Amino acid sequence: MADLAPGVVTLFGGSGFIGSQAVRALARRGWRIRIAVRNPVLAIEIQPLGDPGQIQFMRCDVTNPAEVAAAVRGADAVVNLVGVLHDAGGKRGFDAVHTQAAKTIAEAAKAAGVQRLVQMSAIGADAASPSAYGRTKAQAEQAVRAVYPDAVILRPSLVFGAGDGFLNRFASMATMSPFLPLIGGGDTRFQPVYVGDVAEAIARGVTRADAAGRTYELGGPS
Repeated sequence: MADLAPGVVTLFGGSGFIGSQAVRALARRGWRIRIAVRNPVLAIEIQPLGDPGQIQFMRCDVTNPAEVAAAVRGADAVVNLVGVLHDAGGKRGFDAVHTQAAKTIAEAAKAAGVQRLVQMSAIGADAASPSAYGRTKAQAEQAVRAVYPDAVILRPSLVFGAGDGFLNRFASMATMSPFLPLIGGGDTRFQPVYVGDVAEAIARGVTRADAAGRTYELGGPS
C-alpha cells in the first residue's frame, strides 16, 4: 500500500493549540486543509500558516451529525483533535465531545469514503480509569475502532510548547486524570512531548501507509 498523496484533509479542532501546529505540518506537505470549527471567525489567524487558498474554514458543531457529514464530504483524510479538559455537561461534556463526537466523525468518514482517519486520544485513556476524562477517551477509541478499524490513534502525554499555558494546563489535568509527575508507585514518570513533534506525528499518521490501524503513544525523552 502506497502512502497517501496530498489532497484534502478535514481537521476538527484545528484551531486549537495542537491544531494550529498540525495545520502548519500538513500545509508544508502540500495538503489542502479544511478546518471545521464552531466559530470560523475566531480561527482566522490560522490562515497565514498556508499558501493563499490552501486553508479554508467551515462552520461545524461536532455534536451535529449533518454538519459533520458536510465537513468530511470530499475529503481524502480526516483528523479529529476535538477535546475538552473540563466536563461542562450536555453538548460540552466529556461524553458528548470525546465519545459521541468521535463516533459521529468516524461514521461520517466511513460513509464518505475517507481514506485515512486520525483520532487524537490521550496517554491515560483507559476504560477502567478513575477519571471521566480517561474513561471517555478510551470509549472514544473503542467507538472509532468499531466503525473505522484502520483509524490511526495517537495518545500524547502532556503537550508543551509556545502558548500552551503549561502550568495551568497541568494543574487542571491533575484534578481529573492520572497525568501526574509520579505514577505507578513513583517508578514511572510522565514524559511531556513537544507540540511540534505531536504535529509531525499527526501529519505522518495522515500520510503513511504503515500507520493504518495502529495506536501510538507519544512522549518526550525520559
